[in-house]
Amino acid sequence: MEKQHTSIVAGIKKYGQPYLRMMVIAIILAILGSLATLIGPNQLSKITNLITAGLHGSINLTKIGAIVLLLAIVYLVGAFFSYGQGYLMATVSQKFTQDLRTKISHKINQLPLSYFDTHDEGDTLSRVTNDLDTFGQSLNQSLGTLVSSLVLIVGTIIMMTFTNWIMSVTAIIAAALGMIGTMWLLSHSQQYFTAQQNQLADVSGFVEEVYSGQAVVKTYNDKQHARDTFVHLNTNLYNSVWKSQFLSGIMQPLMTFIGNFAYVAVAVVGALLVLNHTITIGVVVAFIVYVKIFTQPLSQVTQAFASLQSAQAALRRVFEFLDEPDEKEAASTEHLNDVKGQIDFDDVSFGYNKGTQIIKDFSAHIKPGQKVAIVGPTGSGKTTLISLLMGFYPFNQGSIKIDGIDTHNVPKTEIRDQFDMVLQDTWLFEDTIMNNLKYNQPEIDDERVYAAAKAVGIDHFIKTLPNGYDTVLNDSVSLSVGQKQLLTIARALVRNKPMLILDEATSSVDTRTEEQLQQAMDVLTKGRTSLVIAHRLSTIKNADNILVLKDGQLIESGTHDQLMSQNGFYANLYNSQFESLTA
Repeated sequence: MEKQHTSIVAGIKKYGQPYLRMMVIAIILAILGSLATLIGPNQLSKITNLITAGLHGSINLTKIGAIVLLLAIVYLVGAFFSYGQGYLMATVSQKFTQDLRTKISHKINQLPLSYFDTHDEGDTLSRVTNDLDTFGQSLNQSLGTLVSSLVLIVGTIIMMTFTNWIMSVTAIIAAALGMIGTMWLLSHSQQYFTAQQNQLADVSGFVEEVYSGQAVVKTYNDKQHARDTFVHLNTNLYNSVWKSQFLSGIMQPLMTFIGNFAYVAVAVVGALLVLNHTITIGVVVAFIVYVKIFTQPLSQVTQAFASLQSAQAALRRVFEFLDEPDEKEAASTEHLNDVKGQIDFDDVSFGYNKGTQIIKDFSAHIKPGQKVAIVGPTGSGKTTLISLLMGFYPFNQGSIKIDGIDTHNVPKTEIRDQFDMVLQDTWLFEDTIMNNLKYNQPEIDDERVYAAAKAVGIDHFIKTLPNGYDTVLNDSVSLSVGQKQLLTIARALVRNKPMLILDEATSSVDTRTEEQLQQAMDVLTKGRTSLVIAHRLSTIKNADNILVLKDGQLIESGTHDQLMSQNGFYANLYNSQFESLTA
């Protein structure tokens, strides 16, 4: 069943509530500014009639001067209202966009890991950048224009009807002929604006992916395929942009034609009525101005609708993201205090999709301070098991306990606060080495950082850098994979939580660097409950217990020597690593 998302109107009420009052005030100012514009033609008609009457006698300059002064005041007040409307709409659009960006930033931290496993990074970034920029610009440029234009259209029709209904019907019919085609174009262009935003996200995601993986692209000589894929995605985007912009762009010349046609119709009909002494020349002059006022907002309305369609497509994608369900947090009835590091898995089962089990009835009991290795072939569920322990995914059945406390009853943030992690993919952000090692814990003493760096053997290297611990890690600082990994190990040692997870921490380095990392990890795991995932089984020979997984099930457990003596699955895995060397 397709997921239902918040509608545009409901989304604005939900996320834009603080700005609705300002938007209403801006709309009122737009209405007042439009009403001021409508007073002009009537007064111009009076001036024309006075001048016409003066041709047969004397011109009443005093009355004309009074009318001119009134028009000046009216237009000045209208300009003030228009400025106020423009200022408020610019403020509302930027503040609303800023607020949505803040909400998205907060939302990213609330989403479960499963969302990022199933959504492209480029698509998420496009919602934060492209979609919000499109919405902000369109709202600022279109909403005030749309309101004032609609008021001018309605007001002009009323004023024209009161002035002369025959001329009014002439102008309205002339404009209506073109509006039918315009509305048809608008109704068929929304799909292209929606496709434009979706395909822009596809292009952004692909470009980011190729740029970040440039070394792999070149290594595999995949440049031509990457170029062809980009051309395909970009062509789709081009077609959507071309169609949406063509349909919106054709409206302007169409409305110009409607305006000119209405001018001709009004001039012809007005001339006939003047010759029949039904109306005065002043009425014709007023209607020519009315037609200008009437057709210009028609053109603006079509452009505003086209722009708002683009904003609607962008805003829908933003609301879809904000409506994604947050990470589920069970009711917190217990807390982890003074954790020793005992971990108990009892009959845990889990599957990413219904009907497919990745972890099947897994049970294991880890004592405080033990070093436990989790091994098995690719896809056996090793990393998934760690994700369940950290609360990244809700498991289907069974229980996981820390120090005898069921993790279902503990806040996930509290669970994760008990672990340090060192992953295969090192993550260092653009800041000083000191801040990287103190990540999210600025209160830690510098001496503690120096001690951790010395313990893992990286203190000397850091001091050789231009600014030592104050060196900013950016593109100008070249670090090897091993050096980056040692920094992440030092960061975990600085944090010094009671439990530690090492996920393929040495798989990306050479043998000599692996020995250095292994020594650093021996320091890191001392006195802490440690869970080690490793493909290189030689690195976990000293583990207190080794859990062997296959197809999500625990099939063997014991020390290295015990498992080797059994000559079972683990022994085959271990020996297979050396077969190529002895062949």
